[in-house]
Amino acid sequence: MSDQRGSPEAILRPTEAARAIEVERVPASDALAETVDYHWYVGWRTDQPHRQQVVPQPRVHLAAEHGRLLVHGISRKPFVRTLEGTGHTIGVAFHPGGFRPVLGRSVGTLSGTVTPAGDLLGLDDRPVAARVLGDVGVAEMVAALEEYLLALDPRPDPVVAVVRALVAQAEEDRSLTRAEQLAERASTSLRSLQRLFTDYVGIGPKWVIARFRILDAAAAAHGGQAVDWAALATELGYTDQAHLTRAFTAVVGTPPATYARDA
Repeated sequence: MSDQRGSPEAILRPTEAARAIEVERVPASDALAETVDYHWYVGWRTDQPHRQQVVPQPRVHLAAEHGRLLVHGISRKPFVRTLEGTGHTIGVAFHPGGFRPVLGRSVGTLSGTVTPAGDLLGLDDRPVAARVLGDVGVAEMVAALEEYLLALDPRPDPVVAVVRALVAQAEEDRSLTRAEQLAERASTSLRSLQRLFTDYVGIGPKWVIARFRILDAAAAAHGGQAVDWAALATELGYTDQAHLTRAFTAVVGTPPATYARDA
């Protein structure tokens, strides 16, 4: 990986994944840095079908697939792709809240949806998709995606920085386990925080906090060391190990101890 942006722990079963896929992350240019976190490239070469699962995060993605640029709203469902033969895709990971100025309306309207960018944004995405899915280098792919996004002329929105800071707190501070805590830090009511997150992030703060704690558990599982799951459950704000096991299994598909052995 060229850059440690994003959450590498969201790529499940990383040892198996490394045998089939190559992942590269490229920071956004200064012109898009307020809305875009990074561009991501995934290339694959596999003799047998490879099933890759990724833990969804609180960010909108724009991905080149099937001849289109597809906008992926935040989904509560697992994200899985089966990759065969040789191929690649590339996409854009927006900052939490960063797609709101591009869309021009509530990101909550996209939750659970996958929609061609041209249908949402009024600018045909097919020429760009054909270019980035062709035989070109990653730098040219990134340039083409940025050209498309800049043509949309997203307007600066100071609220995005506020939302990004709140989501960053939820991600980095393990003592944050409840939405009420985040609302208190934001000096606002829980209801106002919920409205803000739905409008800009696309999903509520409770889900955002819970998802980061699952990613913390996945990172522990990927560490290669023995994990005291009961102690980690307490550290991450779960009432007991059984609560962590249920939450982790709902997202990943297996209990954390089982996943750690498999991963």
